[in-house]
Order: sequence, then C-alpha cells, then structure tokens
Amino acid sequence: MANHALRVPESQMVSAMKAESYFREHQARGDLTAFDTWLAASPAVAPIAADELPD
Repeated sequence: MANHALRVPESQMVSAMKAESYFREHQARGDLTAFDTWLAASPAVAPIAADELPD
C-alpha cells in the first residue's frame, strides 16, 4: 500500500510535465497571423440559442 501511495503522485507529476511539454511544443509551432486570418474568415453571426453563454 505504501508503494502505491508514492506511485500515484509520482505518475500524476510525470503526466503533468508531459502535458506541459506538449502544449509548449505546440505553442512554439503556432502562427498567430494564420490564426487571425482564419478567425477573420469566420462569419459574423450570432450564436444559436444552445451555444450562447449564460448572463
């Protein structure tokens, strides 16, 4: 049981570090100009009722 109590937090930490690395790598490859171009091409329409944010 003691071994399990040590392994769970350890594996959670490793998982968090891998996730951080993944997002940093993707952030470095990101192109904000391309994103802005893509976003500008989106239609300027109101969201459908099910997609609206609550007030």
